[in-house]
Amino acid sequence: MTMFTEQTLTCVDCGTSFPFTASEQEFFAEKGFTNPPRRCKPCRIEAKNNRGGGGFSGGGRSSTGGFGAPAREMHDVTCSSCGTATQVPFKPNGMKPVYCRDCFRK
Repeated sequence: MTMFTEQTLTCVDCGTSFPFTASEQEFFAEKGFTNPPRRCKPCRIEAKNNRGGGGFSGGGRSSTGGFGAPAREMHDVTCSSCGTATQVPFKPNGMKPVYCRDCFRK
């Protein structure tokens, strides 16, 4: 099992330093991604939005967020376990705890 350590990377677009957490590194490894992210989260979002039609011919993602699907509405929440601010793709009703990605995996 590979041990991952926190890293600080520099965004190629804006030059801002951003964290590449151990859990993000584990996620990248699970997905088979061999290179770390080159952009901070705000620049990744902006680049994705600027691509619009996607990078491949014959379709691709629409600017609505998917292949003709409307963009997913995200909701700001606080993790019930660690207290970290995060976003989830559903509106919590307060009846069940809501977790960040790291706590949800535990």
